[in-house]
Amino acid sequence: MIAFVSGSVAALAPDTAVVEVGGVGLAVQCTPDTLSGLRLGQPARLATSLVVREDSLTLYGFADDDEKQTFELLQTASGVGPRLAQAMLAVHSPDALRRAVATGDEKALTAVPGIGKKGAQKLLLELKDRLGAPTGAVQAAAPAAGATGWRDQLHTALVGLGYAPREADDAVTAVAPQAEAAGGPPPPVSQLLRAALQTLNRAR
Repeated sequence: MIAFVSGSVAALAPDTAVVEVGGVGLAVQCTPDTLSGLRLGQPARLATSLVVREDSLTLYGFADDDEKQTFELLQTASGVGPRLAQAMLAVHSPDALRRAVATGDEKALTAVPGIGKKGAQKLLLELKDRLGAPTGAVQAAAPAAGATGWRDQLHTALVGLGYAPREADDAVTAVAPQAEAAGGPPPPVSQLLRAALQTLNRAR
């Protein structure tokens, strides 16, 4: 129904961007990586997928069409709803997911909160002929998080994925040396999120 939205970014929240389109503000659910590339008052174009439920209409936004198509394909697997599909894309790029499925990489899937060993095995079977082969395309790096903003973005992303605030605090502390190395700008939020999830998986 709504293939994309294009307009000025009117507001940014931990998991949502509001894009003004023709005088109407559309709330779009996005991954931390997508949100890190948006700026208040700046124009943005997000590929979107509308999820219709009896009691809600939710618009999910993506940096590009490949991410959107992967989001929709993931939901063709049993037990995968929009929130889990978005969590998978918060941890892995579309091509990383295609590679994981093509090579039967259970570990990559269990790095996503909410997917256990059995669930990963089932997903590998169901998605094998649906996601397609990895394209090998190198995606442009997302803009790095601001020097002070990465902690808040990462903490919010972890809590949004189901971790307790205390666990999120510990994970943020654990990746701080990587984020602040060499005094340069921190890496993209998606990279820090993957590192944080690895520390949480080791701790459990």
